[in-house]
Amino acid sequence: MSTEKEQRLREKLLPEIEEFKAQRSTLQLATQDADGVPNASYAPFALADDGFYILVSELARHGTNLKASNKLSVMLVADESESKSVFARKRLTFDATAEIVARDSETFTKGVAALSARFGEMIDNLAGLTDFNLFKLNPHHGLYVKGFGQAFSLSGAELLDVDWKRDGHHGTPKEPAEKA
Repeated sequence: MSTEKEQRLREKLLPEIEEFKAQRSTLQLATQDADGVPNASYAPFALADDGFYILVSELARHGTNLKASNKLSVMLVADESESKSVFARKRLTFDATAEIVARDSETFTKGVAALSARFGEMIDNLAGLTDFNLFKLNPHHGLYVKGFGQAFSLSGAELLDVDWKRDGHHGTPKEPAEKA
């Protein structure tokens, strides 16, 4: 695809993707335990300028899993009632790493504030409980599916690089780039 077409695609899709993320309150999580046993769950989230934040109890299976393995898959998906077809629901999926945020850090304050702004004082109450951990999810490869034949690969630190997937939307997940 030419650079000009890529730029037009990016200018059209990125605001649409941002709006889609803002319309969702929860994200689906695929985590695994220390033995590699998978678990599907969900968590309310807030999006800040540096990533997705979730507040999860370590008493919950996915909370334990995130501490055991920081690799996960995440999905935001349109409600079935909003979709023309259940076979082609709009969705954003991405591979990510989960980073537990230290309670005494500025990042913790920022993440809790973002969640509080979105979900109210219940977040402040939960953040005060010692079994709840704040995780920052760092996406590194994603896929935005608008419908049949409309799948777009996303990459880059903030999933801002867009590529139209003309060969279907199944593929091999990419590993995050090594940090220098």
